[in-house]
Amino acid sequence: MHFAPDTEDDLAFLVVLCNTDAASSRSGTDELATPDDLAAILTAFTYSGRIDHDLAELAEVKSVRDDIRAVWRLPIDELVIEVNRILAESRALPQLERHDHFDWHFHATAPDAPLAERIRVEAAMSFSDIIRAGETARLRVCEADDCDGLLADLSRNGSKRFCSVRCGNRMNMVAFRQRSGD
Repeated sequence: MHFAPDTEDDLAFLVVLCNTDAASSRSGTDELATPDDLAAILTAFTYSGRIDHDLAELAEVKSVRDDIRAVWRLPIDELVIEVNRILAESRALPQLERHDHFDWHFHATAPDAPLAERIRVEAAMSFSDIIRAGETARLRVCEADDCDGLLADLSRNGSKRFCSVRCGNRMNMVAFRQRSGD
């Protein structure tokens, strides 16, 4: 399944952001502990607009991270309600933009809006695309026994099961050992 490039980019960003929490991070600790941790993620995804680089912004983004993790798991009817609520509360006004190396895509908040608000609204816009395409089943939780990581399955056949190669390899090893009787 192919979505608009900005939707795919945003879903990839959301997965990385959400998988920084202690329940799903590689280290087992909160990997979004400092403004520098947040800056590294934003730089990797070329996030534009206002970025304050302070503790207040970090706290707001962590709150959004928790909200998105909860919304990610909702059944479609509840997801629609959340998406509409987010868009209404933020007074989102989608507009086409083209900047830097990005082709045409939507921005639905002002560039100087707080980072957490922009993340929340962009997530809602991406969820809207997923809902309209009838592909909400592509928003998943890792199937590894001991992982709570999120994944957005953007593969053609929709068969992605694990949030990372690490989880996939670990579960494949477990299955191999069970088959081998070890």
